[in-house]
Amino acid sequence: MFITDIRKDFYEVVANQRVALLVASDIDALCACKILQVLFHCDQVQYTLVPVTGWQDLSTAFLEHKEQFRYFVLINCGANVDLLEMLQPDDDSVFFICDTHRPVDVVNVYNDSQIKLLIKQDDDLGVPSYDDIFRDEDEGEGSDSGNESEEGSEPSGKRRRFDEVLVVFFPDLTLIFSFFLRREILFDYEQYEYHGTSVIILLPACFLFSMKYVTDIATMQRHVSRHNHRNEDEENSLSIDCMRISFEYDLRLTLYQHWSLYESICNSCYTSCNFKLWTLNGQKKLQEFLADMGLPLKQVRQKFHSMDMSIKENLRDVIEESSNKYGMKDIRIQTFGVHFGFKNRFLASDMVHATTALLESTEKDESASDNFIKALDSLSRSNLDRLHSGIDLAKKKLMAIQQTVASCICTNLIVSQGPFLYCYLMEGTPDVKLFSKPMALTLLCKYLLKAFVQSTRNKRCKLLPLVMAAPKDVEKGSVIVVGIPPESETSDKKNFFGRAFEKAAESTSSRTLHDNFDTSIITLKTEDRSKFLDALITLLS
Repeated sequence: MFITDIRKDFYEVVANQRVALLVASDIDALCACKILQVLFHCDQVQYTLVPVTGWQDLSTAFLEHKEQFRYFVLINCGANVDLLEMLQPDDDSVFFICDTHRPVDVVNVYNDSQIKLLIKQDDDLGVPSYDDIFRDEDEGEGSDSGNESEEGSEPSGKRRRFDEVLVVFFPDLTLIFSFFLRREILFDYEQYEYHGTSVIILLPACFLFSMKYVTDIATMQRHVSRHNHRNEDEENSLSIDCMRISFEYDLRLTLYQHWSLYESICNSCYTSCNFKLWTLNGQKKLQEFLADMGLPLKQVRQKFHSMDMSIKENLRDVIEESSNKYGMKDIRIQTFGVHFGFKNRFLASDMVHATTALLESTEKDESASDNFIKALDSLSRSNLDRLHSGIDLAKKKLMAIQQTVASCICTNLIVSQGPFLYCYLMEGTPDVKLFSKPMALTLLCKYLLKAFVQSTRNKRCKLLPLVMAAPKDVEKGSVIVVGIPPESETSDKKNFFGRAFEKAAESTSSRTLHDNFDTSIITLKTEDRSKFLDALITLLS
């Protein structure tokens, strides 16, 4: 059931209770968790935080805590499966789900007793109507039950999805038609995976901004400006140590303020793909670009904070002017920045790269929960060292991605399989351990597809999606497989690989593990890779 008044129906309900907070290991959930932690600390709400990396983790966490807790808050997990069917909770357990994964499972939508969805209904959810997909258990049994059936006709009553009903024989052809029509409706609704409004936009909107949804970046910008506004007199002036959030235009250069300008240009997806830096002509074009800006090579190659102030003052305008000459008209983007102290300045993208690198760190043999706590700590001003270590890890990851992309393009590792492109990273590939993590492999996949589209002359290949596989656990003989939609300028990128992976695995009896909250990411036995791929080609052809 969708919640309309989140303050009343969610926060005031859990404020006086003990709460189990089950949080997915991704940046969106991490930031939402930080917001909830602040709120819970302010109102002295007792909670237990449990990071979860997949469905198995979620089931285990619930089993361990179901006796101690009645209320469970799930962040970025749980919306796209029949949660009650999976967890089999007691009747008094209540789940508050704040999740960006779409489509939302229809049972979660129409259960009004145990499932509470903290999801923005303004999103184009396209949920089928109740009558189109459910029937009551006593439907067709006549009206003998009288008033009792009327009183028990709430949506939370006993019901079945039509695709779960075993049909042996229907004497009426109309019922047969209705059955298959309902299955078609569900298939159309569930065939694509995509993401809705970020949970870190929903939570501040509900609690901090008068319980109104923040619908877009422009609305968020107005709220930031309002909270930052101060009179110009001395009494209302901010200390230099106070945190200031600003909405501004900046450069589409990854981590450039914490790196050298040259390294940022070389390792940013936008500039690297536009210059085609994996080619000699691309390297030559980069040198011409730097010369056009008139920046000394010594300045460009040193750390950004060490560059001459005279150069940094006009740097954005200089880069934007030269970028337009080289066809990079989108080098300037809208973003949020945070400032405190004399030298601490971070962009939103800096925080994303740093915390994601900490979440999937492979530097030490630490658990996913340990990495989650480190990433969560990096969001606090008191843990700047942790944040800077995350930035260092992010730099290493970006350089590894750039080198892997160049290697894949130059050695023709990307192969057209007909309905999609395919790339497999072999064992022994440099930094292959890094890409055993789902977010790192997904980022590489997107970077590689963009680079391939820029470099290929085959117009048909430019319209194809990409499937990528990499070794996950050599000892267990498993690979991680990711599928992404075709490169597109629009934001509507619906992914059909989740369903396709399930069908391909089922038809070939491939040993797969569909444990990730994103259904387009699976784990597959190495020896089953060939037959799984053949089935996927046949299915999508």
